[in-house]
Amino acid sequence: MPEMPEVETVRRTLLPLVKGKTIKKVILWYPKIVATDHEKFLSELPGKKIIDIDRYAKYLLIRLSDNLTIVSHLRMEGKYHLTASDAPKDKHDHVEFIFTDQTALRYNDVRKFGRMQLILTGTERQTTGIGKLGPEPNSAKFSTDYFINTLSRRKKNIKNTLLDQTVVAGLGNIYVDETLWQSDIHPLSVANKIPVDKVKKLHHNINQTINIATQKRGTTVHTYLDANGNIGGYQKMLKVYGHAGEPCPKCGTELEKIKVSGRGTTFCPHCQVVYQ
Repeated sequence: MPEMPEVETVRRTLLPLVKGKTIKKVILWYPKIVATDHEKFLSELPGKKIIDIDRYAKYLLIRLSDNLTIVSHLRMEGKYHLTASDAPKDKHDHVEFIFTDQTALRYNDVRKFGRMQLILTGTERQTTGIGKLGPEPNSAKFSTDYFINTLSRRKKNIKNTLLDQTVVAGLGNIYVDETLWQSDIHPLSVANKIPVDKVKKLHHNINQTINIATQKRGTTVHTYLDANGNIGGYQKMLKVYGHAGEPCPKCGTELEKIKVSGRGTTFCPHCQVVYQ
């Protein structure tokens, strides 16, 4: 699943491709991608201009004229690409926005898990899943004190806690494994048993890793591509994710992989301490 750095990269690459374009027609080849009223989606978008694209956590917010917003979640494998309106359809293209200049923005999703919602601009916290999300890394609300206080009330393991989007929004499997390894914390450590100095270190590493991964245009380990069809660059910097069975870069111990609530989790059994 694209995480915060990947979705931000999609936003940055998609915006110059579509900003200022006016929608002429919308085609829903797979209507279930749209979670709100399909007929309204088809009838209200023609004539609207794309004025900006914002993002919160893993959500894209495509801002339109007349106070409308398309909230888009890419889920596992969703992608956007600009093409000619008469270009052949790919079998995994599910939504098409045809513009007045005869270009078209297509949403492609192999698994069909992605979703779009058409809402009034400014109501995203009241009408979509964004309202349930916690603060993003590198935001003012994601302070050290907030993180310490939040973890002190959590009795689940730290891997599941960090994947909980109400705690911190935008993290997924890749960056959780990486930041726990950087912080020498075992993924099965109980969140409220982790010493404060380690929580502070983890907080710092989350912020720093998300920042660097965004600068590197995200991580491509499966199918992630930006809106220009390019892969990310942070996969070259991964130390544990995808490296099970290899020596730990810190101590040389063989990295292990386990399942934590069904999620593959790679860690160093020597460097990463279990706090219980």
